[in-house]
Amino acid sequence: MPVTPSFRFRRLRRTQVLRDLTRQTHLSANDFILPLFIEEQIDTPVAIESMPGVSRIPEANLEQRVKAVWANGVKAIILFGVSHQKDDCGSDSWDDNGLLSRCIKVAKAAVPQMLVISDNCFCEYTDHGHCGVVVNNDVDNDLTLENLQKQVISSARAGADMIAPSGMMDGMIASIRQALDAAGFNHIPVMSYSTKFASAFYGPFREAVDSSFKGTRNTYQQDPANGREALAESMQDEAEGADILMVKPGLAYLDVIADIRAHSSLPLAVYQVSGEYAMIKAAAAAGVIDEKAIVLETMIAFKRAGCDLIITYYAEDLVRWIGQQS
Repeated sequence: MPVTPSFRFRRLRRTQVLRDLTRQTHLSANDFILPLFIEEQIDTPVAIESMPGVSRIPEANLEQRVKAVWANGVKAIILFGVSHQKDDCGSDSWDDNGLLSRCIKVAKAAVPQMLVISDNCFCEYTDHGHCGVVVNNDVDNDLTLENLQKQVISSARAGADMIAPSGMMDGMIASIRQALDAAGFNHIPVMSYSTKFASAFYGPFREAVDSSFKGTRNTYQQDPANGREALAESMQDEAEGADILMVKPGLAYLDVIADIRAHSSLPLAVYQVSGEYAMIKAAAAAGVIDEKAIVLETMIAFKRAGCDLIITYYAEDLVRWIGQQS
């Protein structure tokens, strides 16, 4: 006797039009933020071998690059300076004439409509590569907060549209919010790297920012095994005044993204990090995957898990691919 299903889900999958009309998760150009690495004292771009297609941009080329990004349909960038003025505390990052401030000013002048986000940390600006002030071979949380307050005020003065602290210091959002408000920047939003794991997926990033870092960041970044703590970290940053929360890395932590989404109504971002990007590129170069299909599927996974914003090195490609589909 033939089996007759009680409901046929396939009815809504028969044609592309039906699939498009009933699709529950969507991608748009408004979802993506492009990271840019800007190096001072170089004349030509420096290819990042572990991240094919990504280069460190000469500071003199930043204006041109920002204009090209905007023309390609990406509306938001996050800036990482590759400093040649490193010291033990990253003081160049709060100098109003330092690399980070210069980059923010150039980017805003190039395309005033572009959302310019400053990555606020110290690992790119310290000679030891840690994310703050090192005392007795560990990062001192509270001394780092004092420097972070100076850094974010300098970034705001330079014209940053959004502050994005990534150091995972306890109390960083409260400290930043206090400093920004006291300096007259209460309108500047803060996108917190609120749940950032001590991950093996960051490997290529060290090449990207020319970091001399050795060791681990286990004492201040999150243990990948601790899901409940991951939620608590983001909830604490929300309580301290974060405007946007973030999970970093992405694909290995979809459960964490979904858990935070279930507990917070704030906008939620994810960072598809260097290692995630590099693995897709390597597999595509080996001919074992369809790069475009894999990237689009991954982005849908981030959105389906609850993300509103995606920081990705594929941002320009994604805008083009989405445009081709429409």
